[in-house]
Amino acid sequence: MALDRVTGENSVLFIRAEQLFDLARRNSLWYLSYGIACCAVEGLMSAGGPRFDYDRFGIFHRGTPRQADVMIVAGTVNKKMAHSLRKLYDQMPEPKWVIAMGACASTGGPFREYPNVVLGVDKIVPVDIWVPGCPPRPESMQYAFMQLQEKIKARAGERLAARHG
Repeated sequence: MALDRVTGENSVLFIRAEQLFDLARRNSLWYLSYGIACCAVEGLMSAGGPRFDYDRFGIFHRGTPRQADVMIVAGTVNKKMAHSLRKLYDQMPEPKWVIAMGACASTGGPFREYPNVVLGVDKIVPVDIWVPGCPPRPESMQYAFMQLQEKIKARAGERLAARHG
């Protein structure tokens, strides 16, 4: 009798390489901050400090898009900045995720009546997680990262289920 039939296919003894990669990907998120306005100062800068320490969750800031797998768009996106935002997104390796932080990145915020403001960053890049607020609290950003980790876990489960079925 095979040992994997006794312990189960998804036991710790018999973990597939892709399951190990999914576990590492979920628990080690490196983010690129595209901070334009006050959301970046108040939300992201305080989140990296000792009170809301993102490092203990395995979430680290990267300064280059080639090493990041999560992009956080914080602030009002103008049409002039849309091209550079898309360019940075395209430089990120797959798989990649986007978090829209704050009312300005989500809907244009209080500046939505101006013609040069993009009414939601989802018009430029696909958004996975929306964080409301003006500016959002660091706790809501932590919750957004936890939701993103659950989304990554669910996508890995769907891929494994499709492989077996």
